[in-house]
Amino acid sequence: MGRFSEYIGSQFGNPRGFIGTICCLLMNTINRRLYSSISTCINKNETILDIGYGNGYLINKINKKTQAAIYGIDISDDMKVIASRRNSKAVGDGKVKLSIGDCCDLKFKDKMFDAITSVNTIYFWSDTEKGLSEIYRTLKDGGVFYNAVYSKQWLQKSSYTKKCFKLFEKEDYIKLGKKAGFSKISIKEISQGKSYLIKYLK
Repeated sequence: MGRFSEYIGSQFGNPRGFIGTICCLLMNTINRRLYSSISTCINKNETILDIGYGNGYLINKINKKTQAAIYGIDISDDMKVIASRRNSKAVGDGKVKLSIGDCCDLKFKDKMFDAITSVNTIYFWSDTEKGLSEIYRTLKDGGVFYNAVYSKQWLQKSSYTKKCFKLFEKEDYIKLGKKAGFSKISIKEISQGKSYLIKYLK
C-alpha cells in the first residue's frame, strides 16, 4: 500500500498516462471550490498564466467567463494534449497558449501577466522560493498571484501525501512570499480548516 500511495501522490504532481488522466478528473471534482475561488477573481481583459493546468479545467472555466489572454505551463506532456483538446477552439483562436514548463524557470518576459494562478501545485515545486521569485518577476506591478491550496492538517490525513508533497503552514506561505518580494499577502478560507486562497499582491 505504501508504494501504491506514493505512486498516486506522484501522479498528482505529474499526471501521466491513464492513471494521470483519472487523477485529474478526480481533482476536478475535489477542487471545484478552489477553482471557483480563483475564477471569480479574474477580470475580463487580463493576461493570465495558469501554473500546472492539468487537463485544462480552470483555463476552460476562466476562458468561458472572460476575454482574458490565457497562458499555461505544465510539466506533463500528456496533460498538454488533453488540455489542448478541452480548449481546442480557444487554442485555435490564439486566446489560450499552452506549453510545457517549470514555474521555477519561467520562459516569459518581466512584468508580462496581470494575474498568475495555481491550484494545488506548490507542494511539488522543486524550489519553492525560486518559483515564487519567478512569479513575482513575471507579474506586472499591481498584479496578483492566486494560490489555492489545502491546509497542511487536511493533507496529512491522506497516505498519498507522505512522500511526494511538501506541506506548508499558513505562516510558511507568508514567509516565502515576502522572501520573493511580495509585501501584501492575504489568506482567505475557502472551506473551514480544509482549504484557503492565498493572494500575493505585487
